Amino acid sequence: MTACLADTIDPPFEILLPENVAGPFVFNSPHSGRIYPRAFMAQARLEFDALRRSEDSFVDELFTDVVDAGLPLMRALFPRAFLDLNREPYELDPRMFEGRLPAFANTRSIRVSGGLGTIARVVGDSQEIYQRRLSVAEALERIETYYKPYHQALRRMIGRTHKRFGVAVLVDCHSMPSAPARDDGARADIVLGDRYATSCAPLITDILERELTARGYAVVRNKPYAGGYITEHYGNPAAGLHAIQIEINRGLYMEEATYQRSPTFDQVRTDLSAVAVCLLEAAQAEWAPPRAAAE
Repeated sequence: MTACLADTIDPPFEILLPENVAGPFVFNSPHSGRIYPRAFMAQARLEFDALRRSEDSFVDELFTDVVDAGLPLMRALFPRAFLDLNREPYELDPRMFEGRLPAFANTRSIRVSGGLGTIARVVGDSQEIYQRRLSVAEALERIETYYKPYHQALRRMIGRTHKRFGVAVLVDCHSMPSAPARDDGARADIVLGDRYATSCAPLITDILERELTARGYAVVRNKPYAGGYITEHYGNPAAGLHAIQIEINRGLYMEEATYQRSPTFDQVRTDLSAVAVCLLEAAQAEWAPPRAAAE
């Protein structure tokens, strides 16, 4: 799928389901959407390519092969610059809107202060998105039309998985801008975020780190990305609900300046698929054998 403009985005997301579900994992790509509403573009002061800087470009494609392994994948079709699914439903900046926000809106979070609420104020290096303020009604409509249906569908999928296997593991898939190596030469290829071992069982993070490292990737945990709203909200290990975030360095698989897949794209995709299979095999053999229960 290439980035494009559309009058409407219906449906706003897609769920890729295997013929037979093989294990308790649900993969999710909430920031890889690249269908931009024309009405949104008319409100923006930025050019198309500048708005795309907030995309997790091609992350959904990197993980599509998990479906062949028997695991579902959910992905947003609308862009993060339009509405961010990895936020509370009402993290809204009152400076962006004409009129008064509802009393239940969270207007004081750190993410709102940085311009990155549910409806973002900025992209990239603090570049303002909009030419003028939006109406409160439009903000609430986006949340009702895009945010709530997405999370309702994600909750249902996690719930069905938990009912069938007695456990569910959400793997939340993201990308991060490439960055120069630090003074010590270290450079993270992949960051695993498990909210400092509070959103999922350590075994899951251990397996991911081991398998990714074995394939030559430099892996770090929780710094600088420990996991966002989705990881925190859906992860409850005591209840058999686990969530982990994967952040992939975009320089590994794409040309960031031109939004093109790089020659290494297929290798990264193959590696991630192999890691997912290892995770599934470990779950089946060691951690949480599936139960013979009807969906």
